[in-house]
Amino acid sequence: MKFEESYFAGAVALWTEWNGKINVISRKDMENVFTHHVLHSLAIAEYLSVQGLLPDSGTVLDLGTGGGFPGIPLAMVMPGVDFTLCDSIGKKIKVAQAVADGLDLKNVRCVNARAETITGPFDWIVSRAVTSLDNFYPWVRGKFTKGILYLKGGDVNPEISEMCRHYKVDPSKITVWPVQEWLDDDYFKEKFVIHIRK
Repeated sequence: MKFEESYFAGAVALWTEWNGKINVISRKDMENVFTHHVLHSLAIAEYLSVQGLLPDSGTVLDLGTGGGFPGIPLAMVMPGVDFTLCDSIGKKIKVAQAVADGLDLKNVRCVNARAETITGPFDWIVSRAVTSLDNFYPWVRGKFTKGILYLKGGDVNPEISEMCRHYKVDPSKITVWPVQEWLDDDYFKEKFVIHIRK
């Protein structure tokens, strides 16, 4: 898939404006919002497209969305899918809501809540390196019907193994897809989409 930076210019402008008020993106990283945050989020859409799984309807929970990643970029390219963006930190959800409102995204709902209080099920759960997978999995177990798509970097194998062992997840239901297969940039070296199937 090809994502034009110009399509996301309004979103980047809103994140830049709001980050000046409420810091949800490292200030030294603001010049890289499109590449490091928007494109990184869209790696989930690219992975789903490659797998022939990109939905045109359904529901997605973005858990620990922060200022709206990966949920808002995904909602922009999947307008038929309903996204619930959840974060336990109120000021972060305020930014996500402001960006969604500024973009007039009718398919986005922002919720200030803890993971444990969110009831499902959702078709998909997405998240971006909120915690280790063995911590994350129990928060969402039983709340999805299709799968989890988790953005994570570094050596992911130990935490995948720990999650499988601790929660009896079948390792054959897990795919680890290198983002660098799509985005040939050193920033994405050792960054992955981890797909945990139902």
